[in-house]
Amino acid sequence: MTGSLFIITAASGTGKTSLVKQLLATTNDLAVSISHTTRDPRPGETDGVHYHFTDVDSFVKGIGEGQFLEHAEVFGNYYGTSHASVTAQLQAGIDVILEIDWQGALQVKEQFADVTMIFILPPSLTTLRQRLSSRGQDTDEVIQMRLSGAVDEMKQYVNFDYVVINDHFEAALYELKAIIVAKRQTIERQQLRYQSTIDALLSDDSFSIKK
Repeated sequence: MTGSLFIITAASGTGKTSLVKQLLATTNDLAVSISHTTRDPRPGETDGVHYHFTDVDSFVKGIGEGQFLEHAEVFGNYYGTSHASVTAQLQAGIDVILEIDWQGALQVKEQFADVTMIFILPPSLTTLRQRLSSRGQDTDEVIQMRLSGAVDEMKQYVNFDYVVINDHFEAALYELKAIIVAKRQTIERQQLRYQSTIDALLSDDSFSIKK
């Protein structure tokens, strides 16, 4: 059975990574695609776990060879999703989440018509600034740059299928789970999963079952 593809997008500091981490921990047959990036690792990040860290020359070569399902340049760094990795997971029946920006999301949408696109928004710009500052990972200059770009990023929510407001973590997590579960109950997915059961229920032989 082929898995479903989900895209989760948000401005930096919205809490996307924490939500996705908890979603993966509490949902079966769900994985997140590990992106490739040319940016330097942040404290606590591990190559192959948080990102596949690579150099610019290797990344650009990969673009030319068609290795990426999507790629974009964000704040001077390249980010991209491996086409081969995502395809292998989907073919194995695993639902896959892409944590990518809106530019990458629209690129994927052109290739996967059935992709489910989710945009996470903060409750306010004040809250977004507080979250960015509390991480203690970026300078004031970088935080201001991220805030300046956040409004333009968030305007792209109109191109997505669902919007989740991350005001209260547990509520936002519940809403994300609901989207995943609803996708898994579509006719297409249920036919693939339970075709023999459905065939038996609708068979003419079913009328011969003794009480």
